[in-house]
Amino acid sequence: MKRMLLTLALGLAATPPAMAQAPYPTRTITLVVPFAAGGTTDIVARLMADHMGRTLGHSVVVENVAGAGGTTGATRVAKAAPDGYTLLMGNLGTQAASVGLYPRLAYDPRTDFEPVMNSASTPMLVVAKKDLPVKDFREFVTYLKANAEKLNYGSGGVGSTSHLTCLFLDSLLGTKPQHVPFRGSGPALNALLGGQVDYVCDQTVAIVPSVQAKEGNGLVVAVKSRLSVIPDVPTSAEQGLP
Repeated sequence: MKRMLLTLALGLAATPPAMAQAPYPTRTITLVVPFAAGGTTDIVARLMADHMGRTLGHSVVVENVAGAGGTTGATRVAKAAPDGYTLLMGNLGTQAASVGLYPRLAYDPRTDFEPVMNSASTPMLVVAKKDLPVKDFREFVTYLKANAEKLNYGSGGVGSTSHLTCLFLDSLLGTKPQHVPFRGSGPALNALLGGQVDYVCDQTVAIVPSVQAKEGNGLVVAVKSRLSVIPDVPTSAEQGLP
């Protein structure tokens, strides 16, 4: 369990020599979020878009293009006009894991994009629905091992960071609960709060408010020291996790 990076990128062909000489930008920029609204990628993208718009003097519009674990939105950017006006807020899933998970991927993250910056690094947090009969992570592990075939977890889609984190947790615990993919971590979180899924493994940005409000049970966070915003949630280091 590790921190997950959110990466701002644009089509590789979007940086011809002439672009450095011409004024930029001269019109609205589109920042594609490859997931539904409400998740961490979406939240960070909207903060970035607001700051970029004020700095550059032109609007930066966030467009949510969800589907296929983020690869639908990433494909939209990879195939966009190479003019620097269509950007992608990608992550580990769209820019790395997708290569191994989608054999017919319509883009090559190594050659079809030019990385601009790492926008955020956020720790992962395991949260159970509030009526799951566990009080802490150790009870959760025991319960999961005994009831794996009955339990499920929600994610932002196949290959998303939330999916990969839950898979990693499964590999550590030797469990195989059911995976319920959504079109983004925002819908997955809504399903958790509504009791449709038993737990999620998600980035802290979007899910901490629900833990603070006792709408979900924060079980473990992937950091070395406890977070001040959720001081009662133990760290992965405390639980003996990598």
